[in-house]
Amino acid sequence: MNSPQKIQVPSAATAQRGRPALRAAGQSQPHESARAQVEGAATYIDDIPEVRGTLHAAPVCSPVAHGILRGVDVSATLAMPGVRAVIDAGDIPGDPMLAAFAHDEPVFALDTVQFVGQVIALVVADDAMTARRAARQVLLDIEPLDAVLSVHEAHALEHYVLPAVHVKRGDAQAALRRAPHQLEGRFEVGGQEHFYLEGQIAYVLPLEQNQWWVYTSTQHPGEVQHWVSHALGLSNHAVTVECRRMGGGFGGKETQAGHLAVWAAVAANKLRCPVKLRLDRDDDFMITGKRHPFAYHYRVGFDDTGLLCGLDLEMLANCGFSADLSGPVADRAIFHADNAYFLEDVAISSYRCRTNTQSHTAFRGFGGPQGVIVIERILSDIARALGLDPLDVRLRNLYGIQERNVTHYQMKVEDNILEPLISQLALTSGYRERREQIAAWNANSPVIKKGLALTPVKFGISFTATLFNQAGALVHVYTDGSVQVNHGGTEMGQGLNTKVAQIVADELGVPFDRVLSTAADTSKVPNASATAASAGTDLNGRAAQFAARNVRDNLAAFVAGLDGVGAGAVRFEGGQVITEKRSRSFDEVVAAAYANRIQLWSDGFYRTPKIHYDKTTLTGRPFYYFAYGAAVSEVGIDTLTGESRVLKVDILHDVGHSINPALDIGQIEGGFVQGMGWLTTEQLVWNGKGVLSTHAPSTYKIPATGDIPAHFKVDLWPEANREDNVHGSKAVGEPPFMLAISVFEALRDAVAQAGGKPEGMNAPGTAEEVLRAFD
Repeated sequence: MNSPQKIQVPSAATAQRGRPALRAAGQSQPHESARAQVEGAATYIDDIPEVRGTLHAAPVCSPVAHGILRGVDVSATLAMPGVRAVIDAGDIPGDPMLAAFAHDEPVFALDTVQFVGQVIALVVADDAMTARRAARQVLLDIEPLDAVLSVHEAHALEHYVLPAVHVKRGDAQAALRRAPHQLEGRFEVGGQEHFYLEGQIAYVLPLEQNQWWVYTSTQHPGEVQHWVSHALGLSNHAVTVECRRMGGGFGGKETQAGHLAVWAAVAANKLRCPVKLRLDRDDDFMITGKRHPFAYHYRVGFDDTGLLCGLDLEMLANCGFSADLSGPVADRAIFHADNAYFLEDVAISSYRCRTNTQSHTAFRGFGGPQGVIVIERILSDIARALGLDPLDVRLRNLYGIQERNVTHYQMKVEDNILEPLISQLALTSGYRERREQIAAWNANSPVIKKGLALTPVKFGISFTATLFNQAGALVHVYTDGSVQVNHGGTEMGQGLNTKVAQIVADELGVPFDRVLSTAADTSKVPNASATAASAGTDLNGRAAQFAARNVRDNLAAFVAGLDGVGAGAVRFEGGQVITEKRSRSFDEVVAAAYANRIQLWSDGFYRTPKIHYDKTTLTGRPFYYFAYGAAVSEVGIDTLTGESRVLKVDILHDVGHSINPALDIGQIEGGFVQGMGWLTTEQLVWNGKGVLSTHAPSTYKIPATGDIPAHFKVDLWPEANREDNVHGSKAVGEPPFMLAISVFEALRDAVAQAGGKPEGMNAPGTAEEVLRAFD
C-alpha cells in the first residue's frame, strides 16, 4: 500500500493570507442571547404571557408495553374540580395518524398500545397540576399482549419498521478467507436521553377564521406546521409556527416536538381556546424517543501489520415502535462505519428493528456515532491481537490522498487532512511518551490503572435526505440603518443566530450590534428544513448572506449613480459606504436610498451543490464535504470498584475558517462531554415489562462539572474548507461528539492493561461494565 502523502500543516498566519479582511465573522463575538439568558430575560415558551382563558393539558399514558385498548373510563377525572375535558382520537378533525415520514404513528393510541408511555388521551384543566393529577385518575382497560423488548428478539422475529439495507464493495467473504488473521465479535451500544434543559412544550392559540398560532420548542417549525395542519384537516397556510429559541434540542426536538404541538392543537380545536402542554421531566423521559441503541456482529480479516483485508458487519438498530427518523439514522450509521479508514472488501447489513419501546429519534450525530464506534473498536482489538500500538493500526488504515480514497458508498474523499491532523495531535499531546509513562504507572499501581487512546473522526456534512439541503432568509434594512435578519434555522443554544448576524454584518459592512436575528417563523420563511445535520450555518448563513448581498447591490448601484463610478467600485466596511470620490455613513446612504425608492429588503435562497446519491443502493455523494478531528483521552479506572475518571483530553478539530471561534470551541467541548456521557454514565434501562427504569435525574446520570478533566485542551485546525462554504467555515455541531469515542477506547485500554477482557465490554462503560470485564 502506498502511504498517504504528507500535507504541510499551515500556520494560522499562513491560513489567513489571501483571505478577505473580516470584521464580525472570524471574531469571538458573544452569543446574541447570552446576557439575556444570564439575567433570566431570555424568553422560552413557558415564559410567554398566557392569553386569558388558557387551559393546560397533561397526557394519559399507557402503563403496559403492548396490549389491546379495550376502554377508557374518564368519569372520575371529569368529576374533579377544574377539569374541562378529556381529548382522545375521536376529537381529531383530520387524519388520526401523524404526518410522519412512514405514516405509521397514531396521534393518540387507537385500538392498541405499543409502549409504556404511549399517549392515549389528554386531560385539559384550568392549571397544569390539576391536569396532571386528573390524568392519573383515568382508568384504562388494556388486555396485555406479548411485548418485544430486545433488538435480538425483534431481529429473530423479523419485526422491522423499515426494510433492511445492504451495502457491499468487493467480496468480503473471499477476503476474509484469504486474510492471515480473523477476529469475530459482538457488542452493544446503548441509547441516550436528550436531557435538554427546556422540556418538550407547545402553546397553541386559536386565531380568527380557523387560523392557528403555535409556539413550540422545535428544531423544525415547518414540520410542526405540516403536522398540525394535517391533524386539524387544514391547509398549511392556516397554521403559523414560531420558535424564538430552545433550551436545548440535540435532535430530540426535530420530529418529536411535533407530537406536543398536535396534541395541544387538537385540544385547542375541540375547546376553542388556547391550550398549553408542558411535559414534566418524568413524562418526557417516558414518552419521547432516545438515541437508537445498536447491536453489532462483525467478522474482520487483517494482515500482520493490522491492515484491514475484509469486513462483514451486521448492525441492528433498535428503532422502537415506529419508524420516525430511523431510516436515515441507520443509513448514516452505514455511511460512517468506515470513519477515517479505507474499506476495500466490505459487506454491511443494517436491520431496522421494531420493539415495544419509545420510538427512537434523532440525536446529535444522527447515527454517525453508532457507525464510527464499531470500526474504532475493531481497530483497537486488532492492535491488541497483534501486540501493536492502536495508533499505528489506525494510521495504517487511513484513507489516502491519491489512492485508497473512495468510500464504500462510492464517494471520493477529496479534502483528506487525516494524516497530518492526527500526526500533529499525537506530537502536541505527547501521545507516544504518555503511552510509555502509563505503562510504567500500571506496572507499579496494583489498583488504579490508566489507559490512553487517540481516535479520529471523519464526518459527512449534509442532510442524507437530499431535499432538506436548502434554506431561505430575509434581510430587512430599516431607514435608520439598523438591520433585521430572519432565516429558517432555529436557535437551541448553539449560536446559529449569532453566526448569521455576523455574516450579514460583514456583507453590509456594518457593526455586528446593528444586526438583529429574529424568531424562526413559518410565515416569514416557508418550508424551512430542520436545524439539524450540523448544517444550520452552512445553509441559513449562506441564504442570509445572499439576501444581504442583494440589498448591498441595490445600495451599491444607487451610490455608484450618485458618484459616477461603477457599482463594483463601491465598498461597504466599518459602517461606511466608500467610493473613490467620497465616503458616506451606511445610515446616510440608507436614508437617501429610501427617499429615492430603492428596495431595502430582500430574500435569499441557497441549496447545497454537488450532492446526489441513490437511496436504494446508498451510493453516490451524499455529503458536500467532511469535517475532521481527533482526540487523545487518558482515563483511570479503579479495578476494585469499576469506577473511572477522565484525566486528560487533547483535541485538534477542523472547523475550517471559524466564523466565531468561541462558539465553535464551546460546541467542541459540549459535544465531547455529551459523547463522554453516552459512553460512560448515561445508561438507559428498560425492565422486563418494558418500563424505562431510568426516567429521572435520580436514576440517569449525565456528566456534571466534576466529571470534566482538569486538562481539557482544544485547538482548531487552521485550514479553510476546501469547498465553497460560507466564509470557508465547516460545520461543528455534531462531529466533536464522536471524538469522545477516545474515552471509551481508553477505558478498554486500561482494562486490557489491567488483565481484563476489553473485547467483552459494551457501552456505556459504567462501573458495573468495567467490573464485568474482569470476571
